[in-house]
Amino acid sequence: MKRGLALLAALGVVGGLVFILARAFGKDPHEVPFKLKGKPAPDFSIKRLDADEVVSLSSFKGRPVVLNFWATWCGPCKYEHPVLDWAAGEFGDQAVFLGIVFEDTEANTRAFLKQNGWNFPQLFDPKSTVAVDYGVSGVPETYFINRDGIIVKKYPAPFTDPRVFAAEVKEILQ
Repeated sequence: MKRGLALLAALGVVGGLVFILARAFGKDPHEVPFKLKGKPAPDFSIKRLDADEVVSLSSFKGRPVVLNFWATWCGPCKYEHPVLDWAAGEFGDQAVFLGIVFEDTEANTRAFLKQNGWNFPQLFDPKSTVAVDYGVSGVPETYFINRDGIIVKKYPAPFTDPRVFAAEVKEILQ
């Protein structure tokens, strides 16, 4: 009798594990849930670093937007920077490229950009309110917004291959 109960309990445990593994099979365990996909991009108005000007997302209505959150203290952001610069030069006449500095200082950002250059507006979000609105979980993160102002995709990793970045930009240009 005890042996039968032990066998039944073991089968229950094994069955439960099989069920859990089957539901998780094929899913990325590192994927961060993204609730804004397919929804309107939150509007913002924040200061440009290179001009005494406030930039609003709503001013680009009707144009696709590539929105990149980054920081000078972020190692992967430094590797990604040349790819973003290249893409802004390549597709800047078809889409708006915006960088938003995340939890950094203006002085650090200005020094980084002076040394490394940039081909698109860099915005300063001093209290990270825009990052919170977008649900940024770390940097770099890039958001692809179509011409209707809908977030098509979030890319929560550094772009190191220009071909991969180009494919993502082309998706929002259609």
